[in-house]
Formats: sequence, C-alpha cells, structure tokens
Amino acid sequence: MNQSALPAAILAVALPCGLSQSPASAAPMPAQARYFDMTSYLTSDADFDAWSTFRDRLRQNFDDICGDIFCEGDYSNIQPLRYRCSVNRVTGRLAMCMWMFAGSNEEIEPATGEIAIQDMAWHCRTPLVAGTTAGELLAAMQGDGPLDAPLPIPTRRSTTA
Repeated sequence: MNQSALPAAILAVALPCGLSQSPASAAPMPAQARYFDMTSYLTSDADFDAWSTFRDRLRQNFDDICGDIFCEGDYSNIQPLRYRCSVNRVTGRLAMCMWMFAGSNEEIEPATGEIAIQDMAWHCRTPLVAGTTAGELLAAMQGDGPLDAPLPIPTRRSTTA
C-alpha cells in the first residue's frame, strides 16, 4: 500500500500501518484485568449500536474509496478485517485502537497450473490523543463518513480546587 497515495482522512485514522506479526495465542484474561475490548466495555444498547454503526460505516467508507485511490497493483483485493479498541474498565479511556487489513496477490503458473500466493496483512494504529474516552470516540465518529471525521480531542478536566 503506497502511503503517499492515501487521502488525508485515511492517514489520520489508520496510520501508522505496519506488517502484522505472527498470530499470538489468546491468553485467558486475569480477574484484575484493567482493559477490555470496546464491545465488552459498552453497557447500553445505544452505545453498542453506535459502535456497531461506526464500524459498519468505516468499512463502507473504505470500500467506497479503495478501488479509486489505492487498492490497485499487486494487492488489489485489500479488505478491512476488523477495527478494535482497548478501553480502561474504570476510566473509560482508550489505550489503543487498531484497524486490521489483509490482501493477496495470486499468480498462476501457466505450465503447471500451480497458484502462487503472496499474502499480506497490515495493522494500522489510530493516532488518538492521550486521555480520549470511549464516549468521545463514539460521539466524534457518528455520521455517514467516519473517515472524514476529525478524531476527538479529549475534554480538559480541571484539576484546580
């Protein structure tokens, strides 16, 4: 994926991107876990619906621009896999949000019929401002175009008495 060809909105949401590492085995969550996946953190139907709608629209925005802008060349079938965020269970502040993508290039060997596959995966960290809460992200990303929405800037909390 040529990062210089990405529109500013994608750069703001998805970069920096990196190649994925080997899959790690999932470890059981300790009882004193501080962070949860966004879907486990949300408690109201309205927040869960907002999160689900945001991820659906994010995927649709990606699909709308992918073929016209940067999903061409060797990896012309790039697909967004999942957008996940980790949330502090007490404060509601986000530790990290990550968008995962995958694509492949297949070549058929004319003499043998063998198919050679080159597969690639990317993981793109959302550049969140420290202190951003789950609620602030949900509020900022509502609407039909989350790729064009500015990332939230956390509300400053007064520490004076």
